[in-house]
Amino acid sequence: DIMYCGEIVFLLNSETIQNPYSNTRKLLVRKLEELGAKIDYVKDAFLDAERKTKVEIALVYIKIENQVEDDLFAGVDNIAQFRKIHFWCVPGDRAIVLLAAGNLSLTQSVISLLNEQSIDAESDATTMLTVPSMYRAARFVGDAVREVCSLDGPAVEAAKTNFSGSFILGGQIKSEPPRLFQIYAEGNFIEASDDTPYFQIGEHKYGKPILDRVAQPTMRLGEAAKLILLSFDSTLRSNLSVGMPIDVLIYERDSLDLRREARIEQDDEYFKNLSASWSEALREAFAKIEAFDV
Repeated sequence: DIMYCGEIVFLLNSETIQNPYSNTRKLLVRKLEELGAKIDYVKDAFLDAERKTKVEIALVYIKIENQVEDDLFAGVDNIAQFRKIHFWCVPGDRAIVLLAAGNLSLTQSVISLLNEQSIDAESDATTMLTVPSMYRAARFVGDAVREVCSLDGPAVEAAKTNFSGSFILGGQIKSEPPRLFQIYAEGNFIEASDDTPYFQIGEHKYGKPILDRVAQPTMRLGEAAKLILLSFDSTLRSNLSVGMPIDVLIYERDSLDLRREARIEQDDEYFKNLSASWSEALREAFAKIEAFDV
């Protein structure tokens, strides 16, 4: 149950608050600050108890005044799973994939608009199934983003809600080479190149370093997929708001079809072994480096 108005008093080991070394403890400290919690520290609180122990405790007092559900403990306690990979495929003609991150009301509206245009289009209308090139597909998605922002943006901004989103569009149409674009909330976009062979959207600061160090345009697909999963593993370990499952789609150049797709769940054996092996390899590499001496 969630309390929207009232008072909460609880105690815990003061070390939990004073030494927030883990993500869970950091989250707790941040929420206590946001809620204006009053904390009293009591030393040797259990010296007179039946089972005596010398420990400092923290007595925490929280007063909650008429908070709405969306505001109270928003974040990791308000998580739902939404598929963020979408594709349009006509075997032998085109394979287009769109990844989305950011405000769900924006990204889902964009996807719905693109799908409705494909279903309800006149025979000569431009849709994701008829655009002549990936560049035109990127412009088409950008136009959809602008249309959604023009319709919903003012109301969302008036409610002081974040209305941002970003997209990665990749794929191949007919005989043109595969192309990759990052599309911003304003509808403009950039294209990947040999110097910048990949894009990353959403929560990426924890998983980006390994990509910067290892990613190469010449990597084989299996190696690239392994690298991406390691990047996700770093983010999962460092950000509680990011969780499984992970949707993976691998496109083979000139196949003009999407045949290799998988969803990696929490109990996936390959991912668990990958994570454990990477952690062990990092510890071994760290141990081999000479210690710094001042």
